[in-house]
Amino acid sequence: MKTVLLGVFGTQEIILILIGVLLLFGGKKIPELMRGLGKGMKEFKDASKGEESTPSVEKTDKK
Repeated sequence: MKTVLLGVFGTQEIILILIGVLLLFGGKKIPELMRGLGKGMKEFKDASKGEESTPSVEKTDKK
């Protein structure tokens, strides 16, 4: 399916989409948006594997 979607968008369409995103969000906001997108994708991947995003801390009694 990836090859089908890539065939629909040509170089000109991708450039227009990138220019539109740049105009909407500005240059300073884009890295923050991409960072948030990456974190969301990582959390989704971990959740689909059944893993927790934060490791559990076990309490031990040391005397």
